[in-house]
Amino acid sequence: MRAQSSATAPPRIAVTDPGPAVGGRSLGTLQAALGVVAFSLTFPATAWGLEGFGPWSLISVRSILAAVIAGGCLLAVGLPPRERGRAWGRVPLPERRHWFGLAVVGAGVVLGFPLLTTLALRTSTTAHAAVVVGLLPLTTALLSALRVGSRPSRGFWIAALAGAAAVVAFTVQQSGGALTAADAYLFAALLVCAAGYTEGGRLARVMPGWQVIGWALVLCLPLTVPMAAVALSFEPVHLTAHSVSGLLWVAVGSQFLGLVVWYRGMAAIGIPKASQLQLAQPLLTLVWSVLLLGEHLTVAAPLTAAAVLVCIAVTQRARG
Repeated sequence: MRAQSSATAPPRIAVTDPGPAVGGRSLGTLQAALGVVAFSLTFPATAWGLEGFGPWSLISVRSILAAVIAGGCLLAVGLPPRERGRAWGRVPLPERRHWFGLAVVGAGVVLGFPLLTTLALRTSTTAHAAVVVGLLPLTTALLSALRVGSRPSRGFWIAALAGAAAVVAFTVQQSGGALTAADAYLFAALLVCAAGYTEGGRLARVMPGWQVIGWALVLCLPLTVPMAAVALSFEPVHLTAHSVSGLLWVAVGSQFLGLVVWYRGMAAIGIPKASQLQLAQPLLTLVWSVLLLGEHLTVAAPLTAAAVLVCIAVTQRARG
């Protein structure tokens, strides 16, 4: 009877989480590149948002909107009921050992970088702010080497430094070479964002990338909700097509969807190599600035773009 019952019972299907690296390195590179495209629109969208919102209102509201989307995903998507265990909604709560990393992601990516760059963009052009983005890949690779023990090759570092130098030279030339008071905000934003990228890429190896940024956004709600209440009561709001579009993009595109594919890409191809794809981000930002903000570029743009693409190709082929 037992043998017959066992033979006729339906087979048990193991449910596993494929993890962020499914699809191989090509898919990981594509996901990281999509993240770069989403991030390249952040500065122009922020400039649009500042047309109708104050800096503190823009940052807090964008974080809340992104957290609402992330919270809905955490509630609606996850493990099947019999696999839930200790969970919030349908997704298991992060393990205690991951709380520090999520706090760094929240402080650096959810709050720090958006706030500091928004404050800088009140007085700085998007071209000048792109200097920070040009230095971000190198800073992320350095922090990654210290935090997770990655050891890229010498060729990798040479190409990374050359690409960073090309981007910095181009963006500084575009801004006239003048340093502004906003530089303090920009360099601080560089450090906190690199820390958030490093911790997020490390966590995306053990949990889906969308859950990394999702939990970071939700955990920041106790700070962003009071911030929004205070900011909206003091800063005037003027709803226009530009300001609403800019707010929606930085909330949905930059703050959530872009980070989802970015962290998945970093988990698949490694933090240092993924970070070098961001060498193209300042140039993309300048293209969007021309199309959306009416800024003008010099003939140096295609030359710099070619140099950056060569550096990206070298870093992607370099072995650690």
